[in-house]
Amino acid sequence: MTTKKNNQTIVAIGGGHGLGRMLSALSEYGENVTGIVTTTDNGGSTGRIRACQGGIAWGDTRNCINQLITEPSIGSMIFEYRFKGNGELDGHNLGNLMLTALDNLSIRPLEAINLIRDMLKVTTNIVPMSEHPADLAAQTRAGIVISGETDVDDLPEPPARLMLDPVVPATKEAVLAINDADLVILGPGSFLTSVMPPILLPEISRALKQTQANIVFVRNLGKETGPAGSMSLKTMLSWCERSMGGRAIDIVLGPDLDEELEDSYQQVVEDLASANHQWRHDRDKLTLSIKKILSAS
Repeated sequence: MTTKKNNQTIVAIGGGHGLGRMLSALSEYGENVTGIVTTTDNGGSTGRIRACQGGIAWGDTRNCINQLITEPSIGSMIFEYRFKGNGELDGHNLGNLMLTALDNLSIRPLEAINLIRDMLKVTTNIVPMSEHPADLAAQTRAGIVISGETDVDDLPEPPARLMLDPVVPATKEAVLAINDADLVILGPGSFLTSVMPPILLPEISRALKQTQANIVFVRNLGKETGPAGSMSLKTMLSWCERSMGGRAIDIVLGPDLDEELEDSYQQVVEDLASANHQWRHDRDKLTLSIKKILSAS
């Protein structure tokens, strides 16, 4: 448990739309927030870029930056631009290409992100889980190993286990952020392909095991498609805890009580849904919920 501070620091871990939504809800905390972003995507524009250029997956990072832009500008329009047409550029996002170009110029991936953050006036820290390329892999219950997020998402049932291929080092700033955190947030987002990959890294796993911060798991509001959709909440929490070396999750934040968790977890129940989309988290409601958890720490 943490001691309350005037300037509490928060780490949020995940990928894509879910992490972007959480970071935007925490934007008032500015540089006291660090998002640790999954870098294993191999689908869409990101997957095509990785197939021909190599490198880490940039799509989830770009998504997070997009959701943190508060001052629309020509720069933000460029960063968010997606090509259309019949040529090779069709479907590519210019932000992905910009980050890839900086990477190809031998600029450290984290420095490339910081250059874009400065250009777009984004104060929240965004750190890739690793600066080395890796894919998400899974072993099926039949013992078959598959590699690639898109293939994991296509599994007919949850895998027996997940792993990274290859095992790569975590970004040191991600580990330091966890060490200094007053609150660590897992999710919301796709459980197997957004929440799990960063905590599979040994250094991040150790940092989470040792942290004195409260760890909060934020539930999704709708049932996932793909194999994670048939996993119970208790199973998901168990997977996280196993990956964190047995470190227990302190708080589960969601829209209702899960009866299976009643005797083993502190559950915080809040109305988190957007008025327009019941499956999407409302930024203001998320902000208030996290503030309540911080004030009780």
